[in-house]
Amino acid sequence: MTISPAGPRLSSAGAPTTANAITGTNSQTLMSKVAVPKTNQLVASPLLPDGFKLPASRFVHPSTRMRGLLDTEPFLFGPGVYDPMGAQLVMYYGFKAVYFSGYSFAIGHLGTTDMDLYSNVEIADAARRTVSGLRKFQLTLAVGDPEKGVQPRHLDIPPVIVDMDGGYGNIFNVQRTTELYVTAGVAAAHIEDQVLPKRCGHIGGKALIPVNEMLGKLRMARAVADDLGNRDFVIIARTDGLSAVDAPEPLRHMELAVDRGLRYLDSGIPDLLWCEFPTSDRRAVETFSEQIKKRFPDARFAFNWSSSFKWFKEPNPMTFAELGEMGVKFIFITLGAQHAEGYGLSVLLQAMSKDQQDGYIELQRREFESGQDFPTKSHHFFSGVPYHHLVGKAYDAARLGQEFVEALPEDRVV
Repeated sequence: MTISPAGPRLSSAGAPTTANAITGTNSQTLMSKVAVPKTNQLVASPLLPDGFKLPASRFVHPSTRMRGLLDTEPFLFGPGVYDPMGAQLVMYYGFKAVYFSGYSFAIGHLGTTDMDLYSNVEIADAARRTVSGLRKFQLTLAVGDPEKGVQPRHLDIPPVIVDMDGGYGNIFNVQRTTELYVTAGVAAAHIEDQVLPKRCGHIGGKALIPVNEMLGKLRMARAVADDLGNRDFVIIARTDGLSAVDAPEPLRHMELAVDRGLRYLDSGIPDLLWCEFPTSDRRAVETFSEQIKKRFPDARFAFNWSSSFKWFKEPNPMTFAELGEMGVKFIFITLGAQHAEGYGLSVLLQAMSKDQQDGYIELQRREFESGQDFPTKSHHFFSGVPYHHLVGKAYDAARLGQEFVEALPEDRVV
């Protein structure tokens, strides 16, 4: 049996869409009468004022778009985030995927570690809000700020890949979780083979469930997505066999990881295979991929370029391009946003603890420094205030429109 291809599982004519595209007008009466245009085109939307347009890719399902990217990109990289704002920044800077990290969500949502302490409903709702936030951000950028001369930007919405941990229970928990993810507009999810409650792949003491139990979870995820009409939903199977301390089989370490990976691919269900590595050792990654490819030469992998590794101490760290040559098609840094926030906010707090208001003034100087591109320097623009005024005026909403915008000096306020 060959690995399930990551290419589209549907013909282009039957590809699911999130909405109908409007090609020449914002009239909602024509929505059901037009076909989805080519995704490299700009089209109108009933959620934009007349004269404004956005990428037609908005109306192609995220899972379908992700499969297209997996087929055409040397590799797909998704910075790890845990909330809508982080995902919007990923989109602003042109990345083609967003990774919604479970560990980051545990820290950002609960202030705790990655040991199965949040529920499937909690992370699914956060993923739903993130997908929704990206769609709203596209509208914000498509309008720009006409009054301040900020030109529209037409950015594609990156597909969101979400951590499903071990499925939060048995196959019926996987069933509910997959339904929540698919209906939220999530493009892909990964499921791991740890005994529940699971833990971060870089925390000691991991144990594995039986292979058949893991295969049941993968089968259920695929069945739910197909039943909901999203046959393009991307499923990533993860094994923690390399560093597990307990498993039903006698095999351990690399032999266990390879055996698990092969048995998952034998099912034909996973689109990508992920082995969690305990260190950044290049040889381990090469060995795993080589062993898998002996039986599945076209296998595609996911790789956690983990924040748990001190990459800055590696004399020759693996590059994304090198991983792509090994067959790694999806690369992500799980806690990138978490570390960036921790660093940036700590710098600000340290400065304000020493210099009080001057610490914040220095932050603003850096935000507004000539040549810099920090979209959050104007929280009003980043959150869509110009869009709300334009659309609010068009819909006759109370006290919205440029006539309600107080005339203030631009060199003194954002």
